[in-house]
Amino acid sequence: MKIAFFSDIHANLPALEAVLADIDQQKPDFVYCLGDLVGYNIWANEVVEAIRQRHIPTLAGNYEEGVGLNSDDCGCAYKTDEDKVRGSQSIAYTNLIISPDNRAYLRMLPRHMCLSFEMNGGEELRVLMVHGSPRKINEYLFENRPEKSLQRIMEEAGADIMLFGHTHKPFHRWLAYEQEGQVKYRHAINLGSVGKPKDGDTRACYVLLTLDENSSASEAESIKVEFIRVKYDIEKAAKAIEDSPLPNAFASMLRTAY
Repeated sequence: MKIAFFSDIHANLPALEAVLADIDQQKPDFVYCLGDLVGYNIWANEVVEAIRQRHIPTLAGNYEEGVGLNSDDCGCAYKTDEDKVRGSQSIAYTNLIISPDNRAYLRMLPRHMCLSFEMNGGEELRVLMVHGSPRKINEYLFENRPEKSLQRIMEEAGADIMLFGHTHKPFHRWLAYEQEGQVKYRHAINLGSVGKPKDGDTRACYVLLTLDENSSASEAESIKVEFIRVKYDIEKAAKAIEDSPLPNAFASMLRTAY
């Protein structure tokens, strides 16, 4: 079984179109989106409508929460006053252009989704999808998160595999623990970003998760996680920003993946 997951499109339609085309070639059994469809670029409505037309199950990200409620706060953490000002411009612009129907759609999105698979021998694998973390929609889970903290978050959520976004920096960590004298593994998977990567790789990113009858929490490598990077027309996306009221810095971020 193959499942495709993606997140953090941020109104970048060229990136989304490229990722969806690549996903179509992979022919996964299921496709899920983990939120932050809008913000930072001009195609908020087009991105939302592309997701809706395909009936892709989608979570609310912090941007959906803000725009859905017509708030001036996107729930983002900015390091500088300059970043905060640019962030305010982004959500104000998105609130200006989003259609009433798409705003209503964003407002109704769920905060988490969970899948349960029964494997050989009756073992159950629980797959949890969140935007930031199970605790908070805009909590940042970076790769250097202490292992004890990640373990606690996943244990409390009852997740064997947890997929999330928000940081725009992809990673996959195996978290070993002992249960009834047997070593088992939890999998923490950050999807990276489709439309606003921040890991120095300008290509869009999504994850393909493969499970089969032999997949087990006891065998870390039996759960296959593949990060797929997809080229798209970055200049089209960057030029759209520069031709809009949005800050030109957003275009530079696309060109440098910062």
